[in-house]
Amino acid sequence: MFEQLKQEAETEKTVLIGLITPSQPENKVNEYLEELSFLAETAGAEPVKSFVQRLDFPNPKTFVGTGKLAEIKTYIEENEIGMAIFDDELSPKQVRNIEAELQVKILDRTNLILDIFAKRAQTAHAKTQVELAQYKYMLPRLTGLWTHLERQRGGIGMRGPGESQIETDRRIILDRISRLKEELIHIDKQKATQRKNRGKMVRVALVGYTNVGKSTLMNVLSKSEVFAENKLFATLDTTVRKVIIDNLPFLLTDTVGFIRKLPTDLVQSFKSTLDEVREADLLLHIVDISHSGFEEQIEVVNKTLADLEAQDKPIILVFNKIDAFHCVVKDEDDLTPKTMENTTLEELQQSWMSKMSKDCIFISAKNLSNMDALKELVYERVKAIHVARFPYNDFLFQKYDESEEL
Repeated sequence: MFEQLKQEAETEKTVLIGLITPSQPENKVNEYLEELSFLAETAGAEPVKSFVQRLDFPNPKTFVGTGKLAEIKTYIEENEIGMAIFDDELSPKQVRNIEAELQVKILDRTNLILDIFAKRAQTAHAKTQVELAQYKYMLPRLTGLWTHLERQRGGIGMRGPGESQIETDRRIILDRISRLKEELIHIDKQKATQRKNRGKMVRVALVGYTNVGKSTLMNVLSKSEVFAENKLFATLDTTVRKVIIDNLPFLLTDTVGFIRKLPTDLVQSFKSTLDEVREADLLLHIVDISHSGFEEQIEVVNKTLADLEAQDKPIILVFNKIDAFHCVVKDEDDLTPKTMENTTLEELQQSWMSKMSKDCIFISAKNLSNMDALKELVYERVKAIHVARFPYNDFLFQKYDESEEL
């Protein structure tokens, strides 16, 4: 009981703000705000209301118009809200102006994602990557940030370096960034050596949008216990396991999930993690078929792969969570209400989705539906890569210790 009350006391109430623009229609904004709400909940906040305004472009001073800002201020004051989160990245000037008007903590999508990464980072490697991204984000915002820190605020958006760097000036921040870059260069060299020392086994990487079930699938295929949770960015640290299917060994890598509007500094900081994707021989692109916006999520992942110059690698498109996928069914009688019915595996295999990729398969990692077919497909693709690479090698017929972890 005490723990529950303590948790409730620590929960920060927040409002969410988004813009409808010519390049961002209303349906997309609503979907983005739903995701922003999930991000906020993952960080430990309680979203209580969303505000949306239609503008040709963001107000350069306050992001939204003055009238909308006044409406948000009134709601915040009447409902004792302590934080406002904006779905797009704010400039330092916008943050200062908005905070001066609303008198609450102001976060943007980038700051929120950085906070979640800071909360999720477990290893020294991940913590260093996140800290570097935080300092890069902080640097152009020093003036406004010092105003935040003078108030000794904690909680969401204030984890990490900010709490212990109140008196830090620009020179010290730059020195710290330089040292963190050196640390990551050293770590990158170690990671590259580790990848080189893994020998000649084929490398398979799991990629996909965040929270699509990559870690759950990793656990099923590798018979391991990688942390998996129904939260965004549950996995930050790259996990590599040896997997054996019908005496054919290969390396399986679980990577950090992608997301729309992923901060550039975060992508750069996680370069060594993403190198696992670049150097993979085969990609398993995991898709949450039960998500209403899975098509856009596929586009986000494909764009990220293109940015990593990994879009031309062999890819198996894996539609996961078929147990949660339902389609709308309408009887011939127009008066009959629409119903949601589960789609069978056979129907999915005959659907338009099955034509989205040369290798496409539908599974549920949660209840193991169609997992044998996935294993068979992965086996065939891994075998083809290995035979092409080592046509005269007896590698396939050696025995391996399945319990070995890398």
